[in-house]
Amino acid sequence: MKSVELFAGAGGLGIGVSEAGFRPVQIVEWDKWCCDTIEQNRSKKVHAVRDWPEPTLGDIRPIDFRHLAGSVDLVTGGPPCQPFSMGGKHRAFDDKRDMWPQAVRVVREIRPKAFIFENVKGMTRAAFATYFSYIELQLHHPAILRREGEDWRDHFGRLQQHHTSDEKIPPEYKVVAQVLNSADYGVPQKRERVIFVGFRSDLKIAWKFPQPTHSADRLLWDKYRTGEYWDRHQIASANRQTSELERSRAERLRDRPISEAWQTVRDALSKYGEPTETGTGRFRNHKLQLGARSYPGHTGSPLDQPAKTLKAGVHGVPGGENMLVRPDGSVRYFSVRESAALQTFPDQYELRGSWSEAMRQLGNAVPVKLAKSIASDVRRNLEGVNG
Repeated sequence: MKSVELFAGAGGLGIGVSEAGFRPVQIVEWDKWCCDTIEQNRSKKVHAVRDWPEPTLGDIRPIDFRHLAGSVDLVTGGPPCQPFSMGGKHRAFDDKRDMWPQAVRVVREIRPKAFIFENVKGMTRAAFATYFSYIELQLHHPAILRREGEDWRDHFGRLQQHHTSDEKIPPEYKVVAQVLNSADYGVPQKRERVIFVGFRSDLKIAWKFPQPTHSADRLLWDKYRTGEYWDRHQIASANRQTSELERSRAERLRDRPISEAWQTVRDALSKYGEPTETGTGRFRNHKLQLGARSYPGHTGSPLDQPAKTLKAGVHGVPGGENMLVRPDGSVRYFSVRESAALQTFPDQYELRGSWSEAMRQLGNAVPVKLAKSIASDVRRNLEGVNG
């Protein structure tokens, strides 16, 4: 099945979609460093991207996608999230970086069978509720264009009228949106993203988001009821970082959860060892970045929980949450390699640029494993129709 990847970033969403069995025919990204990252890995024939086309570097707005109409199964992408990010300026529709209108345009021009778009949880806040509904209705009805000079609120009103009428103007899509916690799908990071999934209405696909595969309760069970977690990591009783609150919650569990356990920082990073100042060793991008410090609101991620959300920041990497808390309470920055692992990128995948630049790319990325989980379910439903 063929796909188009918009706002590709460092490739997290696209890699997950490719691992689900889709083959990208066009990849678009405006950031040079992100394109360099993708090109570096393509040139080295890294499995995740070796069959990708060369990314199109530049602004998406002048690119015409109509030549792909009817030939693409899936459009995916993460329209720039700064307009909605908790760490941004919260300008939404007043922010020139808002690329949702372009995402809708591409869906209108390509008419794919399905699409997957993602964004930060911040866009679901009450302050953006009206604009969130506006985005959803545009995705439902991408053929209802905003007229020249028309205010977005007037366009929203026309979309509401069309949505409640019996008139149909293809392409039309059945759209669902939901906030997902990446940790619930096997990602060693508590990273919440809002995901939009749409299927073309004529396909008559009834779809729901895949059920979570991992849970906090199972991790509590493995820590405090069986000790399996500690035994797997060969952590002696005296060295176990435990919590009375967690222990109390574990004791209230009646049965072992059927899900898998949340993956922790220790699960994800134990094979890499401590990064060194020279960065030499078996794993690339595994270099120690000096200067980490803890301060109120930025205390880092403990070893035996999923990591806190990796951040990119408006003016570079804020750093405070992109840290590991060692058992003795000291902190250090995650290396680029470790951060990539927390985003479930393949070990062979290299990030281009300085530490801060690579962390910016990773802080904006979609975890590969979350993307694969969603895209695999979308593909299964499309195959059911095609079959």
